[in-house]
This record gives sequence, C-alpha cells and structure tokens, in this order.
Amino acid sequence: MAVSTRQALLQALSAAEGDYVSGQQLARQLGVSRAAVHKAAAALTAQGYALEAVSRRGYRLAGGDPFCAEAVGAYPAPVYVYDTLESSNRTAKLLALDGASHGTLVLTGHQSAGRGRLGRTFESPAGKGVYLSVVLRPALPAAGAQTATIGAAVAVCRAVKALCGRELSIKWVNDLYEQGKKVCGILTEAGTDLESGQLEWLVVGIGLNLTATAADWPPELARKAGSLYPGGPAPVSRAALAGAIARELLALCPDFACLDEYRARCFVPGHWVTVCAAHETYAARALSIDDEGRLVIQRENGRQEALRCGEVTTRPTKTDS
Repeated sequence: MAVSTRQALLQALSAAEGDYVSGQQLARQLGVSRAAVHKAAAALTAQGYALEAVSRRGYRLAGGDPFCAEAVGAYPAPVYVYDTLESSNRTAKLLALDGASHGTLVLTGHQSAGRGRLGRTFESPAGKGVYLSVVLRPALPAAGAQTATIGAAVAVCRAVKALCGRELSIKWVNDLYEQGKKVCGILTEAGTDLESGQLEWLVVGIGLNLTATAADWPPELARKAGSLYPGGPAPVSRAALAGAIARELLALCPDFACLDEYRARCFVPGHWVTVCAAHETYAARALSIDDEGRLVIQRENGRQEALRCGEVTTRPTKTDS
C-alpha cells in the first residue's frame, strides 16, 4: 500500500475534526477501493494513531501519539524517523557529510547516548520526549553558528506556544525553562570550510521533555529537569511537535532575525550569575545580550566582558552560590 494513501486518509480524517467519515465516502474522496481504505486505516493504527472504526458510521481520528513521517506534516526536506538512535545529532552529521539537503530532519523516539553541550550526557527517556536534529546549510561564516542556536531556541518557543499554548523562557544560551525547570536543551554542531571560513553545514539538535517524570531521570537531574506534561498525556504528538519546531527553524534560516524575541524571553540579564568558563569559575552580574547574541557580564572588579560560550547559572545574590 502506498504511503500516499495513508497520508491522504490522515488528511481526510484530520479535516473531519473528530467526526466519523464513512468508508464509502473516503474511498470516493481518495479514489481508491474500500479495501484500500481499510488497509490504510490499519497502517495508521499501527503507527500510533488512535483511529476508531464503527460499523455503519465509518472512521474517526481520535488522537494518539503517531510516530512516523506522515505525522510530521507537510515538510520541504527528507524526514528520517527512528525508534531509537545513539544520538540524533550523530546520525544527522553523518547525513550532512554524505550531502544531505538543507532542512533534512532526523527524529527519534529514544537516544541511548544523547549529548548536550560541553560533553555532557542528555537524558532521553524513550517515548517521552521530542528528540530531533535538523541539517542546515546557511551561507554564514563559522562565527555565525551561534545565531542558529538562538534561532532554534526561538523556534521551540514559537512551536510550543502554537501547539501547546505554553510560554517558555530562555536561559542563555541554549536551555529552555518552564516554571523554574529545564524542559529543553539545544546542541549546535558545525562543519566548516577551513579555506573560506564559511559553514558547510550545521546540525541543530533539540531535546524537549514532553511527558517524562522525575522517575525517568537520575536523582541529580530530577531536581532541575521538568516536562511540559509530566506523566502525560500530551495534547499533541511528538512527531507533530517536532515538525512544527523544524518548520519554525527553517523559516528563520539563514538570517535568524529573531534576536529581539530571544532577548525578551531570556531571563538571565539583570541577575547575578556563576560563570563556568574553560579555566575558571567566577561570579558576575549579567547585563544584557549584545547584537551578536553574546552575554555581556560585569565581573566583581567592574570589568565588562561579552561571553560567546560558557555555562552560566543564575544565583539569588552576589554572594550566594
């Protein structure tokens, strides 16, 4: 059975907005036999859609958490969906090195070795988060890679607002928070043409906690991590949310002209922070986000610096750790 039949059936049932549609009407609308409609419905059910079939009434889409390329929705580039991967970024980088086109999307239900910034592990409970990576090929210098991270943070905020009605805030540079808990992390990796100094590709990895609970994380993370819908259910499928995030990101690329929105959502400026840099850890006052997306801080001796990278943690006062 062709994938297009499944997609056409999914679109027809989605348009019915929860009402039943008879098999005869669907067959006529799709231009296929009723047997083909039945097979397509069975395939959608196997992919995670909550599809109801009632004699004399027909078929109805009742929700579910479909995890397949069709559930991503209309998308302008190849989509790869996996039940589990070592790391979505690793797979996306291999695709990028093999010539994958701009916008290529990698989506997985679980990561056995998910990675965060600074070599940290990113915990990815199976079936309880949105784990995706997008291959980008923007015409940008290597120094502009951080703008993609800024764009990704805004893209996640926009998609979550549109599909979930939730407002997220940003901790510079790549973490998203809700109600004081980290719900999303972003890891951007790049391939650079050393001769020209231009980016050859970017891979933007995004991990968004959807239904995980404290029991799904190690104790040291459970105090800090959160989910949009702890324990579930979520009102949106993981694949649909991944598609919305990726489309928002592509809409911002290559200019990533969203710095004002990023600033408005970032809660770090105005607070004392602990800065963990490559060779030192120190207290500073976070002042602002500059036009390059750097965090402008003032050390205790009064000296101001603009940070392009590093780890910052907000602290209640100058002296509290």
